[in-house]
Amino acid sequence: MDRTLSLITPTGRLTLGNHLGALRRFVAAQDESSPDDCFFGLSDLHALTTPQDPAELRATVAEMATLFLAAGLDPSRATMFRQSQVPAHRELAYLLECTAYTGELNRMIQFKEKGRGVPSTRVSLYTYPALMAADILLYRPSVVPVGDDQRQHVELTRDLAIRFNHSYGPVFVVPEVRTPAAGARVMDLQDPARKMSKSIQNDAGVIRLTDRPDVVRRKVARAVTDSDTGPDAVRSAADKPGVTNLLDILEACGGSADRITTYGALKSAVTEAVVATLEPLQNRYAELADDPAYVDSVFADGAARCREVTASVLADATAAMGL
Repeated sequence: MDRTLSLITPTGRLTLGNHLGALRRFVAAQDESSPDDCFFGLSDLHALTTPQDPAELRATVAEMATLFLAAGLDPSRATMFRQSQVPAHRELAYLLECTAYTGELNRMIQFKEKGRGVPSTRVSLYTYPALMAADILLYRPSVVPVGDDQRQHVELTRDLAIRFNHSYGPVFVVPEVRTPAAGARVMDLQDPARKMSKSIQNDAGVIRLTDRPDVVRRKVARAVTDSDTGPDAVRSAADKPGVTNLLDILEACGGSADRITTYGALKSAVTEAVVATLEPLQNRYAELADDPAYVDSVFADGAARCREVTASVLADATAAMGL
């Protein structure tokens, strides 16, 4: 099977959307892959493209690492690591910056939407697509599964790999882009036009993975629905994004809306389904949180393995460029 590589950036506390759309997929991939071909990381270097309080970043990384394990990732079947603990990521990023063109980076959506024309924009926001390319190319995957929001960056990764190989020799595998089957896309409960985001400051519409049942109940109870309260209110959800979101969450958490006709009943069913989905994860999280040394050791061992895996790729790229 193709090597599996996925990273999540610790810019905020993980949400229900991260669990349904990413962590569950990681666990499924782990169960289908060889232990030598499964890599899941925390891209803490990417978090530095925007200002971060150091203490908060450390706390977020620690919580996220614990949640990786609580969600079911197994160190005997998958390699888990922190990007910053594998120096090859930032070392290769610079070599790829020396391969990329400013015109390409100017077109990157993240920079265009969040940084262009803003004097306080960090240079790393401009150059981080080169770091993302390094994240991928260091592990020589043949296929990169990617959602639409990151397709542009993976296309740039392909362009940089092709250009590097043409200029310096065949060092990198040029990965194919694969769009995975649509997974659970969880939207903000207060603003169903946008995804449930781990980095949003006001989390009234965001269910965090560590939210207690009473917090989940309160957030779902306040979720946006619609003014229609007739007997077919739930059934006519096609033009009601808030209702559609609740239905999608219910289904993704193993529930069913077959006999539900009112918003109150829908919200109650969603609450129970979400609480049931999070309960085993939260129980395991509580156990692991009491043993942070174990979590640290898992990620330290994973980083050591990543350093071994990436060393030859970085050495090949460095030598090819004449260094």
